[in-house]
Amino acid sequence: MNNILEILSALLEPDQISTNETIIDQHSRDESYHTPHNPDVVVFPKNADDIRNVVSAANQHGIPIVPFGLGSSLEGHVIPYQGGISIDFQLMNKIIEVRPDDFLVRVQPGVTRSQLNKELKKYGLFFTVDPGADATIGGMASTNASGTTSVRYGVMRDVVRDMEVVLADGRIIHTGSLTAKSSSGYHLNSLFVGSEGTLGTFSELTLKVYGIPETILAGRIVFPEIENAVSTVTNILHAGIPVARMELVDARSIQQVNKTNETDYLEKPTVFIEFHGNEAGLKQDVAFAESIAEDNNCDEFIFEHDSKKRAQLWEARHNLAYSFSHASPGKKMMVTDVCVPISELAGAIIDARKAIEAYGLDGALLGHVGDGNYHAIVMLDPNDPTELDKATKLNQHLVHYALEKGGTCTGEHGVGTGKMKYQQMEHGPAFEVMRGIKHSLDPNGIMNPGKIFEID
Repeated sequence: MNNILEILSALLEPDQISTNETIIDQHSRDESYHTPHNPDVVVFPKNADDIRNVVSAANQHGIPIVPFGLGSSLEGHVIPYQGGISIDFQLMNKIIEVRPDDFLVRVQPGVTRSQLNKELKKYGLFFTVDPGADATIGGMASTNASGTTSVRYGVMRDVVRDMEVVLADGRIIHTGSLTAKSSSGYHLNSLFVGSEGTLGTFSELTLKVYGIPETILAGRIVFPEIENAVSTVTNILHAGIPVARMELVDARSIQQVNKTNETDYLEKPTVFIEFHGNEAGLKQDVAFAESIAEDNNCDEFIFEHDSKKRAQLWEARHNLAYSFSHASPGKKMMVTDVCVPISELAGAIIDARKAIEAYGLDGALLGHVGDGNYHAIVMLDPNDPTELDKATKLNQHLVHYALEKGGTCTGEHGVGTGKMKYQQMEHGPAFEVMRGIKHSLDPNGIMNPGKIFEID
C-alpha cells in the first residue's frame, strides 16, 4: 500500500489521491448485487497525461487499474476485486468542442448524459443514447450502453466517431476520425467500445449527435396479453413506421409504477411509444400505429402531447428499477439483460414470466422491445443463500434460452463479472481470439482484471 502511494505521490497532486474511508467504500461497489471490494487508492486525473502517468507506473509495477464513472453499472464492472487503483473521472468532465455543422461533439469521459444534453440544447442538438441512468459518457462507451432510443438512433457503438485511449503501456492512440465513414484499417472504435476498461482507458470521446425533432409525441398502448403487445411492436417495425422508442413493461411493472408515482394506469402489459418528426408526418405515423394496435386487440391507446406529461411518462419507465429498490429496503437488485432476435421476443418474454413464477420470485419484465432486448428485475437479499441461488438460476435460465435462440447474454449492460461464465458458450472459438487481443494490448493483465475474462 505504501509503495502505491509513494508511486502516485510522484505523479499527481496531493488532492488527486485519496485513501479516505468513505471514498474508498464508494469505489468498492456499483448498483448491482455483486459483492463489494475496496480499491487500495482512488485517483482523480485531470487530463490524458495524468492517466498516462498513472497507467504507465501501474503497468511497470503490476498494479491493477479500474476505471470508475458514476458507479451506475449493473454487472460489477467497476468493482476492484484485485484491489489496486480506482481511476475516477469526475475532474475530467469538460465538453471540449461542439461542431454543430458536423453534428459532432468532443467530450472528456466524466461528462454525464444530462450535462451533455443541456449544453447541446443551445445548438438545437441532442445526444441520443438514453440508458435511463445519468451515466458518464466514458462509462456508457465502456459497456456499449443503449437504452430506450436505440430502435431509431442506435447504441453507443453507432454514435462514437473517435476515442482517445490510453493503453496499458502508456501509449495514447485515436481509434477513429471526424468523418461519417471510413474504409481505412481495422475498426478500432468497435473494439474499444464495449471493452469495459480491459483494453485501455478513455481520455476523450467524439460523438455523433442529432437535431432536436420538431415534434415529439409519446403515449401508452395497453394490451390484454404480452403476445398482443409484442405482435404490435413487430407489426409497427415491419410497416416501417419511424418510431423513436418502444418500451414494453408487464403488468407487475405497471403495478409498481402506480404505487411509486401515484398513477392509475391499467395494470396490464403496456407499450410505451414515442415518435419524432414533423407534425404532419407524425399524424400519419400515429394513425397507422393506432390501427395496428387495434388489430392486436389493444385496450387503450393514449397519447401525451403535453411536454410535462410526456416527461412524466418516461420518468415512470426510467425510474422503474429504482421504484423496486426503494420498495425493498435492505435488498439488492438483479437486472437481467438478454437480447434475442425480434421474431423470438414474444416466446422469450412468456418463458421468462413462467421462470420467475417457477422460482417463486417477485420479478418484473420490461425492455427495449424494438431491438429484442428485455430485462427481468428481481429484488434479492445477497446474504440469503436460498434467494441468491434462485435468482442466479433464473438469470442462467434466461441466458441459456437467449443463446439457444441465437441471442446474446447481454444486450447493453455488459459482461463485467456477472456474465463472464457465458462468454465461451456464446462466442465459441472467437472467445480465444478475444483473449488474444486482451493479452496483446495488456500483457501484464492490469486493466480491469477479472472482467469479461477470467484471469490466467
